[in-house]
Parts: sequence; structure tokens; C-alpha cells
Amino acid sequence: MRLTEFTDVSLRLVMRLAVAGEGERLTTRAAADMLAVSYAHTAKAVARLSELGLIEARRGRGGGLRLTGAGRQASVGAVVRELEGAGDVVGCTDDPPCPLRAACRLRRALWEAQEAFFASLDGITVQDLAASPTREILVSLGTAVADGDAAPR
Repeated sequence: MRLTEFTDVSLRLVMRLAVAGEGERLTTRAAADMLAVSYAHTAKAVARLSELGLIEARRGRGGGLRLTGAGRQASVGAVVRELEGAGDVVGCTDDPPCPLRAACRLRRALWEAQEAFFASLDGITVQDLAASPTREILVSLGTAVADGDAAPR
């Protein structure tokens, strides 16, 4: 299964927020720079993750992004399910009708494979993703941006 770029950006964002220092609040722009992704993609991820209650986004002075407790403990499988949606792996349609639809075993096999993929991520939390040795790299992303060494987009 291949994740969308949206899900990839969202997961990287929550991972970076998981290692933020006490009281550290990143702006959407800073997070985009740290993760070497576009501001527009990051802003969309922020909006969706906020809707899901995984991050808190405050505007204005003293604002910024913060991972919530629920976001820290969230199952990666649950997050990916929410971000990717519950759609089928294959685009079976009724118009035009697929001649195999009535007895297709492929659709069921692919659904089972997709569920196995999600289930393999269920036991991993966002906090687990941000543990060492990944933690040190995530923390260093903030230093690289502050030093002007952010990767080009």
C-alpha cells in the first residue's frame, strides 16, 4: 500500500511536534521548512490534524502548533486510517459495471491486505515513532532551520 503525500506530511509533522521542547510552539511555516515540504501541504495537514484533535493550532502572539496528549498516544494505524480514508484499494465502479463484480475475489483479497497493513501499525504510537534514534534527527531539524540550513523544497 502506498500512502498519499498528505498522510506522509501529516505523520512527519506529528513526529516533529512529538519532540518539541517544553513550551516550544512551531509555526506552520517553520514546520514546513523543517520537514522540507511546501507550506500549502503543511497547512492542509495542520487543519486536518487539528480537526482530529491530534494537534492544537493557535493563532497570534504566543501561538503555534502543539501535539496534544491524544496525538502523542495516537495509534499510527488509526491516524493513517483517518487520513487515507476507508476507500477500497481498487476503484471498483458500477458505471461501467465490472464484469467480475459478482464473483470477484481480488477486491476482498486487497481489502484484507489493506486491513493487515493498518493492523501492523495499530501497535505503534506517534510517541514510538519519535523515539531515539529518530528523536535526535527530528530535534536537529529545528536547529538546521534556525541556522538557515533547511533543505530546499
